[in-house]
Amino acid sequence: MILVDTCGWIEWLTNGKLSEHYAPYFDQIDTMIVPTSVQFELYKWVARNHNVQLALEAIALTEQAKVATLSTRIALSAADLSMAHKLSFADAIIYATAQTTEAELITSDNHFLHLPAVTYFAK
Repeated sequence: MILVDTCGWIEWLTNGKLSEHYAPYFDQIDTMIVPTSVQFELYKWVARNHNVQLALEAIALTEQAKVATLSTRIALSAADLSMAHKLSFADAIIYATAQTTEAELITSDNHFLHLPAVTYFAK
């Protein structure tokens, strides 16, 4: 299983400079986990920078993967990970979701740089 962080979705959707690194993961969307917090961040970013219609289309793409809702187990794990690694709320939820589902986190967010089970692409 894989979990592409919000920055990866944005890179891929906008054909950003790192999009070629992320593209292979989107070819295997059936093995992808998408936390609802990634949906939140992605919708907000696309709606703010483009429009609501494009934001809804981006969310429709995320729903082709397995959407992971915030459970008590993930929330408590996120709290522990946040304290241990000084992660923000959203980053802790995303990382906890990856850990809980045994997914590799794919990201360009340097908050995850040296954490286990993370594939990091430098910006």
